[in-house]
Order: sequence, then structure tokens, then C-alpha cells
Amino acid sequence: MRKPPNVVLIVCDDLGYGDLGCYGSAVNSTPTVDRLAAEGLRCTDFYMPAPVCSPSRGALLTGCYPRRIGFGSFDGHIVLFPGQAVGLNPEEVTVAKLLRDAGYATQIVGKWHCGDQPDFLPTRHGFDSYYGLPYSNDMGRQRDNDRSYPPLPLLRDEEVIQQQPDQTSLTERYAEECVRFLRRNAGRPFFLYLAHMYVHQPLYTPQRFLRESRNGRYGAAVACIDWVTGVLLHELRTLGLERGTLVIFTSDNGSRCHGEGGSNGCLRGTKFTTWEGGMRVPCIMRWPGVIPAGSVCRELVTAMDFLPTLAEIAGARLPGDRVIDGRSILRLLRAGGAGPGPHDVLFYYFMDNLEAVRDRRWKLHVRKGGAELRELYDLEADPGETRNLADAHPAVVAQLLERIAACRQDLGDAALGIAGRNVRPIGRVAHADTLTHFDPTYPYFTAEYDLPERG
Repeated sequence: MRKPPNVVLIVCDDLGYGDLGCYGSAVNSTPTVDRLAAEGLRCTDFYMPAPVCSPSRGALLTGCYPRRIGFGSFDGHIVLFPGQAVGLNPEEVTVAKLLRDAGYATQIVGKWHCGDQPDFLPTRHGFDSYYGLPYSNDMGRQRDNDRSYPPLPLLRDEEVIQQQPDQTSLTERYAEECVRFLRRNAGRPFFLYLAHMYVHQPLYTPQRFLRESRNGRYGAAVACIDWVTGVLLHELRTLGLERGTLVIFTSDNGSRCHGEGGSNGCLRGTKFTTWEGGMRVPCIMRWPGVIPAGSVCRELVTAMDFLPTLAEIAGARLPGDRVIDGRSILRLLRAGGAGPGPHDVLFYYFMDNLEAVRDRRWKLHVRKGGAELRELYDLEADPGETRNLADAHPAVVAQLLERIAACRQDLGDAALGIAGRNVRPIGRVAHADTLTHFDPTYPYFTAEYDLPERG
């Protein structure tokens, strides 16, 4: 029986649409990722279903809009924080669960951010093993941080193995862990999910990349991401697994640092917004012999599509007792991105509020913050959302408002007090606690990180 393909999923943190050379960057050094795109497929219209990390990662794992799984907000917060009583419901079916049940070895290395209580950790959601930070790298003891976070925990599986780790060397440790996993599982199908710390602030980067950077610490972090990608590709080639492995490279949301080292290219807005710059991100996929080299996909694709796509690749059965919003893009990959794609619309939520919708050409904004609005943009001609055409195309506005109304009934809209018919509860535990507590007698590597910046 032929071995199913391996999957390596690389997700960066806050990497913007314009931060890679193959997406137009002239200041960041990304030769390995650029080569990955040349050998595979580059998406121009790929979206995370949220402009911040916890909801986008929950959506990626489950194939569902964040609202669908109770991940629109977290007891009033925009993302999960240390010691919260909520997280990814253990009843949800993740891509790791599907692949493990299909015989895959599964591991996550890096950032989790779907809940830090035991019931919510990766090992309870289909991953055989875990090594990394349970949330963002700014959620430790940090200079001028008035939230008074507990020490930043580094976990192996469900055990804290270090507090306040040296972030400068952490990505190299992630690379080592990934290589060990690849070698240990070279004889069976595997799913490796590498969730980078970079380029989320604070940016602690190795001196080698800082010396070579043309874009300060931000460029050094991007170069470090590129280096790790090269390490993994080299290992796959050495193990003879290159042709039998699908490699996916993407980001969890747009750059927060647009114009300050980071770039969302020509797109308007940043992380924390439902403008294109907050949710349209790079996505590259390489699978030699299956995805034609040098392909470009201009169809509407989302991270929610990973779960059904990987399930089809692995021969796993999707759960039939719940709504899954993603659709398999396997045919699209084999066709080198030639359409039609699986989606005719995409909905943009900020927390629990529905703010916009797009079809293949048009995008209609109906809310920003606490204010209603009507702004229509032609994304084919104006991806930067600079010319509001709502008055010139009332029929298009009316059609998209109908899609908005249907979505509100399905997923809800907190701004209008609509709960939604097909939403599932977030996971919740009693007696939640943080994974660490500050102890002045403990020999921390650093009792407090010295950079004041936060992501």
C-alpha cells in the first residue's frame, strides 16, 4: 500500500502580505521561501478568518469560522491570555485528530494559543507531542508590562520545562525539535505543525541575522524564519521525503508593523483590522509531482480549507455531525491554481461582529468598530481599498447585503444582538490557573525581558 503524503505546515506570527521577496519585499532576505514558491504554488488571495492569532489558529485547526467554534472573543478579550478558563473545546475535531486517526504521527512545535488549561493543550487535540510556548511571546514578565503576566512558560507536552526562556535562541531550538521529529518518523506518514514565534513582538533575534539584515530586527526575524525553512527542506531531501511531502507556508494574520519594518504590501490596514491587510496573508504550497512548479492561484482560499484538504489527502473522513466551513482545494492544487475555487464568498469578523463580506471581485464593509458604514471596493482593480464604489453599484451592494443577512442568521452578529443558529460553545473549565507563578528565588534565565514592545 502506498504511503500517504507527509504534511509540514509552517505558520508565521504577524508576517505581512508584503514581507517575502516572492510577494514584493525588497528589504527582507527570503531566498528559501522564494524558492519554495518557485517550486510550488503561490496564492494571491489567501485569507486567515480573523485578524488576530487565537481565532485564526482555532479556525485553521478546525476548518471553521471562529464564531462557529466560540472563538470570536474570549470572555471579552480579543485573544486568549494566560490562565483564562476558556479555550478550544475538547469536542472539536482538529486536523491533527483526523490525521492521527488516519495513522499519522503528529507534532506541534511553537506557538499554540488556543488555551493553556490542561483540557485545551495540543496533546488533548490530536497532537502526539508538543514543544513550545502556549501563547504569544509577549505574555511573559516583560519590562513596562502593566498586565503583570506570570513567567513565560516553555512546554514539552503538558509540562513546563523552562520559564522565561531566551527568545534569541528559541527558534533554533524549534528547528532542532522539528528535525528530531522528521528523523524519528521518516518511515511513517507525519504531520508537523511549526508555529513560529516570529515576527510577533518583542523581536529577539540571533546576532548573525541581525548583522546581515537590511531591515533591522524585523528583517532579522524574517531571515531566521527563512533559515529554519531551509533546514526543514534540507532534512526532507536528505531523508528522501521531498517528493512525498506537502509543505505549506503561511501567516496567522497581517503585520502589525506596516511601515515600521513590516509590510502588508499594497493592502490597506494591519493586524487587528478587517481591511485586507489584516486578513489577507502569504500562502505557499509545494508538493513535487502534484502541484505544478511556478503556479499562481488567484482564487479565494482560506486557512479553513486546510482541514478538509488534508483529510482528503490522508483518506480521513470528515465529521458528519457538524458544520465545516472549509472546502478541499486538492483539485485546485493539482490544477496549479486554475479555478474555479471552492468559495464564492468570505465573511470578515472582528471578534463577534460581522464587519465585511467579499465575493470573487467585490468587498462590502458594513461596520468598523462601533460604527455602521457602507463601503464597496473592487478588489480586482483596487486591492488597496482606496475607492469606495458603493453609490455607483447599488445592485452589488444589495446582493452582498443579502449574503450578510444570511451569515448573521447562521453565525450571528453581536453588534445586532443576533446569536446565530449554528454556533458551538467554546471550551470552559472551572478553577483555571496560570501555568507558572513568579518566584523571586527561581534561577530564571532572565527575570524580565528587557524590550518594552508588545504584539
